[in-house]
Formats: sequence, structure tokens, C-alpha cells
Amino acid sequence: MRLIAGLGNPGARYASTRHNIGFMVIDRLAKDETVCFRNSLRYRSAVCRIRKHGKEALLVKPLTYMNNSGANVKALMGRYRIGQSDLMVVCDDMDLPLGKVRFRTRGKDGGHLGLRSIIEQLGSDEVARLRVGIGKPLPAGTASDFVLSEFKDEEKKTLRESIKISVFACKEWFFCGISNNITYTVP
Repeated sequence: MRLIAGLGNPGARYASTRHNIGFMVIDRLAKDETVCFRNSLRYRSAVCRIRKHGKEALLVKPLTYMNNSGANVKALMGRYRIGQSDLMVVCDDMDLPLGKVRFRTRGKDGGHLGLRSIIEQLGSDEVARLRVGIGKPLPAGTASDFVLSEFKDEEKKTLRESIKISVFACKEWFFCGISNNITYTVP
């Protein structure tokens, strides 16, 4: 079994924000696979399963705030005996422009506190991650204000395409086991 964790913040207030693009990708993947999430109080996460072509994956949206995602992910990995090589994290990335998606098999957290939480809980940076570009804040804005802002109307078409590409990358990883570092770009 594999686990794909989309990072975001719970609640309607954050649903459409840049920081929740990990949730958006996982929601779209679940919709494509016609599966529904259920909330697990024990694991403080929304969870569903994909079973297809003899393979199985858990889709997970930790329902603690972003910076505390690691404990939830680690607990689910323990419960389902999922090894670190069978984990992929989907998160936002301010260092990538909107429309770029980057898959890496390992690396530092790059300042992303949700990814940092997972790396710290697992004790290793050997965590596959799909970083979805959200762009950089304007010089006058702070990073926290920017990631908690919603996408502008003129960005929404590129956002939809980024989510499609990200879902494709998740499926490639799940079904084919891609292990190379790859960058995808919205045309």
C-alpha cells in the first residue's frame, strides 16, 4: 500500500487559499477515482482508499493545521505498515511559479513547515514530494499573508491546469512508481 498526503489547513476559511493546493490536488484525485473521504478522529485526518489494477493507496488530508501534519502522517503509516518509500507528500511551493510542478524523491523542506513536520517525525528527508508552484508574494506582502490568500481570477485557469498535472503526477507515482526528479509545466 502507498500513501499520498496532501497538505493544507482544515476549514472553509482556508479551502481556496494557495496553502491548500495539496488538499485541492488530493480532492481532485479522489474525485477522478470516484472515492469519498471520511474523517478519522483517531488519526485527525480525512482518509480514503484507491484500489485499482491490484494496487492500493491511501489518500490523506491531515486535519491538524499544516505545521503539525507529520504526526498524523506518521501514525497512519504505522497503522497500515507503509514504508517511507511508499509515501508521497503534495504541497505548495512559493519558489515555483504558478503552473510549475516539481517531483523530487528527497530533499530539504525548503522552508515549508508542513513538509518539515513530516521530515522531523520520520527522521529523514528521504520523502517523495510533489511541490506545486503558487508563485511569490509581492515585495510589500508577507509570505504568510500570501500563502493564506486566494488565487486571483486571472490565475484560476493556470491553477486548474496545475491541479490536472499534479493529479497526473500522483497517478504516475502510484501506478508506475516514478523515482526520477521531474518538473512539469503548464503549457
